[in-house]
Amino acid sequence: MGNGVDLRVLHLTTSKEVFFEGQIETLEAMGVDCDVLVVPGEDQIDGDMGSRRGIKEYLQFVPQVRRALRRGEYDLIHANYGLTAPYAVTQFRLPVVLTLWGSDVVGFDGLVTKACVWRTDAVTVRSEEMRELLGRDNAYIVPSGVDMDRFRPIDRQEARERVGWDPDGTHVLFPYSPDYERKNHPLAERVVDRVSEELDFEVTLQTISGIDHDQVPYYMNAADCVLLTSKHEGSPNTVKEAMACNVPVVTTDVGDVRERLAGVSPGGVGVDEKELVRLVCSVVISRGQSDGREAVQAVSWDRIGDRILGIYQNVSE
Repeated sequence: MGNGVDLRVLHLTTSKEVFFEGQIETLEAMGVDCDVLVVPGEDQIDGDMGSRRGIKEYLQFVPQVRRALRRGEYDLIHANYGLTAPYAVTQFRLPVVLTLWGSDVVGFDGLVTKACVWRTDAVTVRSEEMRELLGRDNAYIVPSGVDMDRFRPIDRQEARERVGWDPDGTHVLFPYSPDYERKNHPLAERVVDRVSEELDFEVTLQTISGIDHDQVPYYMNAADCVLLTSKHEGSPNTVKEAMACNVPVVTTDVGDVRERLAGVSPGGVGVDEKELVRLVCSVVISRGQSDGREAVQAVSWDRIGDRILGIYQNVSE
């Protein structure tokens, strides 16, 4: 894979998210030479890519980008997240690929994105919903990939022993920190409380934070169900990672989840709290695995890497 690739790319990002690092690892394995610059203040992020940074950090990024462009012989710039777009489009020598992650097509971040997007050579979004919000019909839809080797089915009892959960309990996993406001933990709490009431036995809502990514597959496999209650998303990796583990997923209707979960059972997409409760009840009662792993093969990192490389080659010609 990737034999004969001769590209050097400067990546700009607000955060070295796990899915971003997966993208870099995949591209480098294909032979793409990748340099990465991160906006200063990454340790201040509280969940939204631009939050808690001020003008100081974004101004500090300007000379860093300029120095890199003077030193490096790059074929293109890949701006990851909309707030990095201004640094890419204000140079006029190299092609620019802009990858949007989700929250950068709404609110203030969305305003910055839309002010810059016309100057890019290619834009990738996570879902059709994002493309519509962006208003750019020719944007490529390229979901973030999933590591099929790391996220794999593991025996539920083995996983529960590993993470320290009650082996005989019923566990629903909210796969984020409760403090991550956009993920809407209060809704997950209400859903699980109502599930416990309707089924007349205790269902425990589990959360994870500060966990090494290598350990996340054990938490997913320990769960009867993964519950996503986000207010908005692009292409949520947690859904795809749970699918790769054959763990049932119940989620709000955000991003590309309907496309990802089409035909996968048990689990599904709920349009309101009542439907989320019904779906979680159904999953918990079944106590079975889903058939998501086969469906999610389409967005394995190998396949997503091929798509990104194709875009690079198009804009570099």
